[in-house]
Amino acid sequence: MATIGEPFIGTEAVASGEFTRRTLKSRADLVYRNVYLPPGTELTPTNRAIAAWLWSGRTATVAGRSAAALLGSEWIEADEPAELTRTQATNSTIVIYRERLRDDEVCEVRGIPTTSPARTAFDLGRRPGLRTALANVDALANATGLTAAQVNSVSLQHKGARGIVQLRDVVDLMDGGAESPQETHTRLILVESGLRRPVTQIRVYDRWGVAFARIDMGWPEFKVGVEYDGPQHWTDPERRSRDIDRYAELAALGWILIRVNADMLYKRPWVIVQRVVAALRDRGCPCPPSVGFGHASRSFALR
Repeated sequence: MATIGEPFIGTEAVASGEFTRRTLKSRADLVYRNVYLPPGTELTPTNRAIAAWLWSGRTATVAGRSAAALLGSEWIEADEPAELTRTQATNSTIVIYRERLRDDEVCEVRGIPTTSPARTAFDLGRRPGLRTALANVDALANATGLTAAQVNSVSLQHKGARGIVQLRDVVDLMDGGAESPQETHTRLILVESGLRRPVTQIRVYDRWGVAFARIDMGWPEFKVGVEYDGPQHWTDPERRSRDIDRYAELAALGWILIRVNADMLYKRPWVIVQRVVAALRDRGCPCPPSVGFGHASRSFALR
């Protein structure tokens, strides 16, 4: 019998009496050949991954972004194609990799063979585009606690693999503290501009020792923080009210907070760097003279 809310194999559901052939077609949603979703169920990246695995006859290993979804990564678009590793037949709507995986590169998630967090990061981190690859690996590390050492261990077994040079950069830059792609992109701008790598998810305590705020990233020793403000910071009145109080308390404790929005991040990244540099220098941080005036932050928007 199909698990409530999860994809199922049509012929199995008919055999169990859960559906008839007629009700299967009229009441369930077809995902892949002979694989359906219960009526009214959202096709999420996780459900798409499970459906693809069922389509394979339960013989494939879930890989790539589908593996990341099963492992708990967020920020995966619902319409991205499922990804599998297998050696048999192909499917025009499923991305299939024909390669053999080592036993230690596969784990089970909900009973489904899935590339391990380290192997998944190895695959995602080699895909073209440093910014996207890093955001994918950051999200995976945030969900699983993945470490750079674990990814490097997989890399040692695949020397010379395509994209391995970029992967080294991704592993060097990865940080599981990033809670959104935008936080990853902001951090990358700062690092590429020559600034010292910021600490992520900084807890701030009030005078009674109670944590009342968490800053996306920054330099605690100088009390300079950077935060990405998504739409909810402006459109949710309750969130907006809490933010106003929080920023006032942080300022009272001596924090300088540089706030970043989408326009700055993707169209004017050098403004972020300039404001951060000004704040750090105001606090006595010895930033190199060239920071913020190189090409790294300016070229970021063109990637």
